[in-house]
Order: sequence, then structure tokens, then C-alpha cells
Amino acid sequence: MKTCLIVDDSKVIRKVARHILETLDFTVAEAVDGRDALMQCRASLPDVILLDWNMPVMSGIEFLRALGTEPMAQRPKVVFCTTENGMAHIRTAIEAGADEYVMKPFDRETLQSKLQIVGVA
Repeated sequence: MKTCLIVDDSKVIRKVARHILETLDFTVAEAVDGRDALMQCRASLPDVILLDWNMPVMSGIEFLRALGTEPMAQRPKVVFCTTENGMAHIRTAIEAGADEYVMKPFDRETLQSKLQIVGVA
């Protein structure tokens, strides 16, 4: 079974994403910010990370850059999931190591499509 770490400071978004991912047969873990996510990744790398941009403590982009410096056998796929839709944000996310980008709000079909694009669904 594939694993996904949902990184979002919104409990509602984490709950919705968890429900969708579990229906797609993922084992799901949650993190409330980038620092929490980085600690979880150091303990056990997921197959894919669903990552919010705007969070307290450590933002999604800060987390992504920090993850890139971590020693790991295989880097997890990263799907940015955010309300930020400007081309500059998308370019910044991709340059920092994101594999895909999905806009909030999202539905099951959209998320499944993005997971298929990155090769984990």
C-alpha cells in the first residue's frame, strides 16, 4: 500500500484529503506544518507528500527546500496543494522540487489525476 503525508495547517483540509486518499488505498499520515512534516520524513519517508504552501512555523516552500537537503535513498513525490495560483508561485514550487501542483478546493478526480501524473496512483 502506498503512503501519503498530508501537510496542511487546516484540520478540515487534512480530513478531506485523508478521506480521498484512503478511498484510493493510501495509508495516510498528517503533519500540521513543515517542521512537523520534516521530522516525520526523517523517521519514515512517504511515497508522496500533499503539501500546503501557507503554514505557520515552516511554510511548504521552506519544507520542500529543507527536504531537498536531507539524505534519502529515494525522494518522495511532492504535490503542492494550495490556493496560490500565480505562475510565479507554480514556478517557484517546481524549481524547489515539487512534482505537481493542485489548486484548492480539489476533488477526488483532480487529486487522483495528479497522483497518476506523478506515478503513485
